[in-house]
Formats: sequence, structure tokens, C-alpha cells
Amino acid sequence: MASNTRTQDRRESGNTESKYFTWLTDQVQEDGHPRNTYGDLFRIMYDTEFVWIIPNDDNRLMDGLDLRVEFFGNKEMLAKPCSALEVLVALSRRLAWLAGGSAEGWGWQLLCNLELHRFRDPISQRKAKQVDELLYALTWRIYRPDGTGGFFPLTWPTEDQTKIEIWYQMHAYVKEIHPEY
Repeated sequence: MASNTRTQDRRESGNTESKYFTWLTDQVQEDGHPRNTYGDLFRIMYDTEFVWIIPNDDNRLMDGLDLRVEFFGNKEMLAKPCSALEVLVALSRRLAWLAGGSAEGWGWQLLCNLELHRFRDPISQRKAKQVDELLYALTWRIYRPDGTGGFFPLTWPTEDQTKIEIWYQMHAYVKEIHPEY
């Protein structure tokens, strides 16, 4: 009897996590091409841990984990680290609050900034490796000093974006695209 209960708990847990994944991906909307699908890309992003190496970027990790609180009621529901997808969704919400527009649209813009929008379904092994490399560059801050390859590329950076907290990168990005900000 206990064995059946554990099996049912695992199935329900997997089903709940699947619903959470769908809820996350629904918060990133492609503009103008609703027929394209990005399930493979989102799965890779969901399976990629977001690691912070710059002081205070742990706040962005916490924003990502707060999505779990919103969906599940607590951060501990999933026994896995915060994902790159969760951080992207959390940042898109911050951008909508800061600069206006929809969080879904900002989520898509962040995917474009990372050059991940090019990876429609199905993703081959070669393309999956390219996605991994782009996410690795994001995580370990080995993108260009102007922010190209990161969430927030700038045209006129005043500092090396690889050494700046994501929060300040976001503000510089918004200021560049909305000078009235």
C-alpha cells in the first residue's frame, strides 16, 4: 500500500512540475510568429541552473524562486536550483514594472537579447550545444563588455557589463531604450 502511495505522489509531483513549466513558458510570448514553438529551448533553460557570481545577483535568483512561491505556495516545492528560465521570467516582470509594456513581451525581448530566439523546435543536438554555450556565457559572465550575449546589451556602455550587477544592467538598458526614464 505504501508503495502505491509513493508512486502516486511522484506522478502528482511530476504533473505539478509539468504545470509549473507550462505556466513559466506561457509568460514568454513571441511577437508576430505564434506558430513557432520553443518547448525544447525552454526545457534546456529550465534545466540550466542560474548561478550568481556578482554580489547581489543572488537577488535575481531569489526573484526566480519567488515564482515558485506564487505557483506552489513555497520555494521548496521543487528540489532543484533556480533555473535560467525562472530568472528570465522574473526579470521580464521587473522590466514591465520598470519600463511598462507586458512581461510576456519583455520575456521575448530578453530571449532575443540572448540570441536564443533562433532556436525553434525541434532542436538538434548541435543546436542544443549552441544553446548550452549561450547559457554558459550568460551564467559565467563571459559575454562582451557591452553586454552583448547577456540579458542587457548596451549601445553606449559606461562600464564593463560583465562586472556589474544584473539590476544595474537592467536600469542602464531601460535608460538607453527609454531616455526619458
